[in-house]
Amino acid sequence: MHQIELLLSLVLLVAMLCQWLAWRVRLPAILFLLVAGLVAGPVTHWIEPDLIFGDLLTPMVSLSVAIILFEGSLTLNLDEIKGVSRVVQRMITIGALLTWAIVAYATHHIFSFSWQVSALFGAIVIVTGPTVIVPMLRSVRPTRKLANILRWEGIAIDPIGALMAVMTYEFILASVEHTAMSHVLWLFFQMLLTGCLVGVLMGFVLGRLVSKDLIPEYLHNIATLSLVLIAFSASNALVHESGLIAVTIMGM
Repeated sequence: MHQIELLLSLVLLVAMLCQWLAWRVRLPAILFLLVAGLVAGPVTHWIEPDLIFGDLLTPMVSLSVAIILFEGSLTLNLDEIKGVSRVVQRMITIGALLTWAIVAYATHHIFSFSWQVSALFGAIVIVTGPTVIVPMLRSVRPTRKLANILRWEGIAIDPIGALMAVMTYEFILASVEHTAMSHVLWLFFQMLLTGCLVGVLMGFVLGRLVSKDLIPEYLHNIATLSLVLIAFSASNALVHESGLIAVTIMGM
């Protein structure tokens, strides 16, 4: 027990030191965090999350991603997207599809994976995400217009990437099991509709609670966190993998 406590404490310390080092050398913190994670995990096996957390690892990661996406979408400013909305739309639609196709093609020919696995891998890696983009913007400091474009793309692409990955996986299963493709399309609309409805509903509830002073100020943070996790979990319970859409819409 004490060994696990020490390991978790060291993880937080190393994460802080990685971000401090990134600040000192003016490079994105994700570079140092990735290296530290690879060294501590797969390379040295110093930390093995599966053994420490067991069945709790996946839910913890999922809830953490939900919080990150909500926080990112919460900080978006609709005034910032004026004039760049067309660029963002192209990046999360045409750009995502092109990235998906190029990565899938390269994976198939370079690593000799099947087309199914290559397509699934391509769908997974189109996601940039706020955990990558925001630290990079903090270090690189591009123009305000470019920063707005990248921030919106980084947050909007996360639920889209999750949708594409799930739909690709379902298409693969349908082709193997000879299931009707209409089932996959119906699942897509279910995910989209459920995520949007839950996100709008929970966002409205949270907004009313805060704006009408129905909860004291010192409970704002814990109330927000609770409702975000409930929105994510409830949406996923209704339709698998719709939670990321819900928390993104809720934050916006």
